[in-house]
Amino acid sequence: MTVEQISVFVENRSGQLGDIAHVLRDAGVNIRAMSLSDTADFGVLRFMADDTAKAREVLQRKGFTVGSTPVVAVEVPDRPGGLADVLEIMASRRINVEYLYAYTQRDSSRATLVFRFDRNVEAVAALREEGCKVLSAEELSS
Repeated sequence: MTVEQISVFVENRSGQLGDIAHVLRDAGVNIRAMSLSDTADFGVLRFMADDTAKAREVLQRKGFTVGSTPVVAVEVPDRPGGLADVLEIMASRRINVEYLYAYTQRDSSRATLVFRFDRNVEAVAALREEGCKVLSAEELSS
């Protein structure tokens, strides 16, 4: 099971990220997790939202270049080694991590890791086989 992640190309100029945040705020879209990476000329904002379709639509309508990517969200114990445990499973099956980001909630003993694997379907099967909790879009939005 994968979930949809939104990717937005962000010009590397002051205020561009704020413009995106305002568009999402004004549309009532809540960002659940995000990552921003950059080059000299542009950045890529990757995020998960409570309403992915609405986020994509309002950003496109405002002229942003928007894409989507399937990613895998895995819930792990929020303790030393939570990430290492998942990475061991992937390494044992020679599944590559293309990128990841994570978030925790202050009132939880769990963390959520968001992965882009080179083979998402195999990664999900391996994680489930090893007893890991792979989250659905509905679980991420709640």
